[in-house]
Amino acid sequence: MKTIKGPGIFLAQFMGDVHPYNSLDSICAWAASLGYKGIQIPTWEKRLIDLDLAAESKTYCDELKGKIQSYGLEITELSTHLQGQLVAVHPAYDLMFDAFAPDHLKGKPKDRTQWAIQQVKNGGSASRNLGLKAHPTFSGALLWHTMNPWPQRPPGLVEMGFRELADRWLPILDHFEECGVDVAFEVHPGEDLHDGVSYEMFLDKVNHHPRACLLYDPSHFILQQLDYLQYIDFYHERIRAFHVKDAEFNPTGKCGVYGGYQDWKDRAGRFRSPGDGQVDFGAVFSKLSQYGYDGWAVMEWECCIKSQEQGAREGAPFIQGHIIEVTQRAFDDFAGAEVDEVLLKRILGLD
Repeated sequence: MKTIKGPGIFLAQFMGDVHPYNSLDSICAWAASLGYKGIQIPTWEKRLIDLDLAAESKTYCDELKGKIQSYGLEITELSTHLQGQLVAVHPAYDLMFDAFAPDHLKGKPKDRTQWAIQQVKNGGSASRNLGLKAHPTFSGALLWHTMNPWPQRPPGLVEMGFRELADRWLPILDHFEECGVDVAFEVHPGEDLHDGVSYEMFLDKVNHHPRACLLYDPSHFILQQLDYLQYIDFYHERIRAFHVKDAEFNPTGKCGVYGGYQDWKDRAGRFRSPGDGQVDFGAVFSKLSQYGYDGWAVMEWECCIKSQEQGAREGAPFIQGHIIEVTQRAFDDFAGAEVDEVLLKRILGLD
């Protein structure tokens, strides 16, 4: 067994135009002051990283890493969630997802896809240059609009959708193999990889690629009413990253899993700050530790009630309090002496 690293914090939901969230230096000082030991960097945020330069220049990456370390922090992972989403976008979502693309690619879905693929590859190269081992991202989605279909899906549609998704991701996964970095897909509603079954469909199509791994976030499974602890039993060998985000599911006679088009605070399923929802994080940390997960525990704030400032303040001690310093010896090691066959026979009454 190994001890989980942490606490870390995902900076995507904190960056803004107001100090201390408006520069790398100020947000590093802020995160360190709250007790965080690592930062997960969203690569679309140019105030934090120049992804294209990081993919090319080891010198730039060494300087970036040195600056962050000067605040007593490490880079936990780089994230390409937004770019990964754009690897596969159904035309029904083009207008909304264009917001994630550069201006010169808006309205050009084919060019946008190629840009996104290269961006994720750059994430792999930059991760290698920074000495990182895992890279969180999204899979994108071609089939999500048929998730609960009417009329019913025609035969072969799901097969074709996952085949196309695999064709787009295989060159990326091969690049990550060259970089020695794992792709950690965040299994997430809205993505074609949204639960264990859909992940396995994808895994089959990419020939069980060794780099097609997972980011574990139990909050998404609360909202789907999926067993988030047994999920670890099934997929622990592929889990390479971990978001500490809470959620709750409180269905009523009016609103359930699909949310009734309500705002976050009015849905049956909604995200909460760590410790305020229904995730049993004691069991989650225990199970991940049992299986030897030694990556980072990274707080992600998306609470529909609590402010991001309070969530951040509470997140570091919450994670620290759940990290298990795994034992290096069994409680019954006293019985682990060399085999004494004479003694064994006496115990069994065979003397």
